[in-house]
Amino acid sequence: MHKHGFRPAERLIDLANAVREDPALPRDALADLLERHGETGLNDDGDSGAAAFTDTDAAILRLAVRRLIDDVLTATDTDRAALALNAILEECGARPRLSRHDGHAWHLHVDRSDDASWSDWLLASSAHALAQLLGDRGRVAWSACAAASCGRFFLLTGPGSPRRYCSTACGTRERVAAHRRRHA
Repeated sequence: MHKHGFRPAERLIDLANAVREDPALPRDALADLLERHGETGLNDDGDSGAAAFTDTDAAILRLAVRRLIDDVLTATDTDRAALALNAILEECGARPRLSRHDGHAWHLHVDRSDDASWSDWLLASSAHALAQLLGDRGRVAWSACAAASCGRFFLLTGPGSPRRYCSTACGTRERVAAHRRRHA
């Protein structure tokens, strides 16, 4: 399922932003996004894995993303986020295991089995990735952009004080707007 450099937290952030922009994000768009993050055999391109990701799987996956948004990504309190992550990990029966499937090299999974649903896989792998980030930083390691016209999620991976904006463009736009308000 994974390519070299696969990043489950980045995958979740991209999924969360896409589902927030379009709550009914179509199966093909979800499959494209997952493939950009290293998942294979999702699109109907003639290979044998094309049927592995159905419209029903997409609907259930969107619900899992929504749950991660509501329970974890919008949490600004570290304790609340940690408790939510623990609840998801327990519910998914998450425990680390090495997996080698579909011709891929050994890699870490935290879902129940290689036959776990897309929802269980996403919840377990995302919760594990966010829990690892929270544990490494000692605080929530994600945020929503503070720009009034944005709100996109992003990871707080750099050193120093947490960023408020998802990009320099959003930060600049907000500073210019504040400057104009002060001088109006």
